[in-house]
Amino acid sequence: MARSPLLNVMVAAARKAGRGLTRDYGEVENLQVSMKGPGDFVSAADKRAEQVIHDELKKARPSYGFLMEERGVVEGDDPQHIWVVDPLDGTTNFLHGIPQFAISIGLEKAGQPIAGVIYNPVTDELFTAERGGGAFLNDRRLRVAGRREMADSVIGTGVPHLGRGDHRAYLAELQQVMANCSGVRRVGSAALDLAWTAAGRFDGFWENGLSPWDISAGILMVREAGGYVTDVNGKDKIAETKTVVAGNEHIHRQLIDTLQKARTPR
Repeated sequence: MARSPLLNVMVAAARKAGRGLTRDYGEVENLQVSMKGPGDFVSAADKRAEQVIHDELKKARPSYGFLMEERGVVEGDDPQHIWVVDPLDGTTNFLHGIPQFAISIGLEKAGQPIAGVIYNPVTDELFTAERGGGAFLNDRRLRVAGRREMADSVIGTGVPHLGRGDHRAYLAELQQVMANCSGVRRVGSAALDLAWTAAGRFDGFWENGLSPWDISAGILMVREAGGYVTDVNGKDKIAETKTVVAGNEHIHRQLIDTLQKARTPR
């Protein structure tokens, strides 16, 4: 596939940061870890990766702003363009030696994602997408799964943990989804969940309480692979509701209907 110069910059930044994460992952027991909150850890590796990505992207496009998980909003001279970066999505997996985590870099123009990179440095799986140019895994074009019935589908999700989310409401949603699909999976990285949905590994995905850096690149990935991504109400208000539902046309609609049943008062 032919990548644009802009996407090449993003890929180079992700790969450079990934080399550092891979080294740190190999010495996970020796990482210096601080606590941001209950069950929410940030490692020295996380901060180093974010610095590498910031420096590489800033060098290539000095006028663009940033929205980053650790340092928040960094204003740029160009108000139209912003990098949305999660340097280590799946930190808990990383710290426990589970090889499912990713670097996520999205580029938004006027609030709309136009390019995205999701990279798992341990497996060397590189997911890329550009608006109007399709989605790819290591240069192989991606399409969402073709299953039409939720009963035949595997659905990805994110499970709220200690100190995060409405556990009771989530369990009601999970109960409904479990009763209507062939399997539910929890990977531990929303970025990979969306990339895997784009790749057809998951037929659908839903999660609540997400932040922009978790999903900016992944939203574009699914859409460029022919899928649908909305909030739980089927609207384009993901930022306001902090909910995401993704899948092909059929599974997306059925998954929303199933989740709405869990949200209807009885």
